[in-house]
Amino acid sequence: ESVNIYQIERGGDITYHGPGQLVGYPILDLSNYKKSISWYMRTLEQIIIDTLDDFKIRAHRNEGLTGVWVGDEKIAALGVRVSRWVTMHGFSLNVNPDLSFYDGIIPCGIFEHGVTSMEHFLRTQQDFEKVKQVLIEKFNQCFIKN
Repeated sequence: ESVNIYQIERGGDITYHGPGQLVGYPILDLSNYKKSISWYMRTLEQIIIDTLDDFKIRAHRNEGLTGVWVGDEKIAALGVRVSRWVTMHGFSLNVNPDLSFYDGIIPCGIFEHGVTSMEHFLRTQQDFEKVKQVLIEKFNQCFIKN
């Protein structure tokens, strides 16, 4: 099956976006938080880790590799660009995607690790809207000022 390919200016390498993924492209002025791209990336990873924890999935960071992992498989990818401390692009969390779309690429340029999804890990399709609401709640806890 063919897919459209787009080259864009952001961190990371080749990835796939499609149905069943929760994709977030926050536009934030890091001057209002912390002027650190590393801090921003680790915060996005933690939001996803905390979201997955609500679904009884123990996720983690993998030293030296951006993203969120379950075991040795990537469940969420991050790729951002920052200009004048304003963020662009963001993350994708594999909720219920067709993982076969990854077969034709080397996701994020990492050939030694595979990809997984919430559905694959939990062996049942997940309520996409529920996952989205939990992630929004976790995001707001980090980035919405009271």
